[in-house]
Amino acid sequence: MLQTRDSSLHWNGRPIVLIGLMGAGKSTVGRRLAHRLDIPFTDADQEIETAADMTISEIFDRFGEEYFRDGERRVIHRLIDGSPKVIATGGGAFLNAETRALILSDAIAIWLDAQPEVLAERVSRRDTRPLLRDRDPLEVLTELAEVRNPLYALAPIRVPSLKAPHEVTVEAIIKALGL
Repeated sequence: MLQTRDSSLHWNGRPIVLIGLMGAGKSTVGRRLAHRLDIPFTDADQEIETAADMTISEIFDRFGEEYFRDGERRVIHRLIDGSPKVIATGGGAFLNAETRALILSDAIAIWLDAQPEVLAERVSRRDTRPLLRDRDPLEVLTELAEVRNPLYALAPIRVPSLKAPHEVTVEAIIKALGL
């Protein structure tokens, strides 16, 4: 079910940016992919927390989502510097038109696509996601998928994130990159 929009796509050392809904495995798969490729891994959410000296939940609570998204855009812009690395983004990062354009032009975007049922099971293990507070994870993720999946589909590579070991997803990405 691996899909690439350009069958001649081969990794050329540009940053690899993982996009998708929360729980798709961007951070876990990203770390493993970076290890396999022997390049650095960066989690954009961790970079945002470091820059703000606050957790993402605290940023949302104190300043709101719009403020968070602006900081996220600036951090991702800084991270996409042309050097080889794997970057895991937050689920909403690709929604920002400026961030999306930057990722599509200066990096290789890979959409980790998972069904809302799989995502809900994964995110229910931790209570740190501001968009899920006091809401049913399956309902929220289904709503988010309806809005976000058409934008995620702009990524040149789509890899299913299945109920399977993360190595399966890493292997699919490596195959899609022609490695």
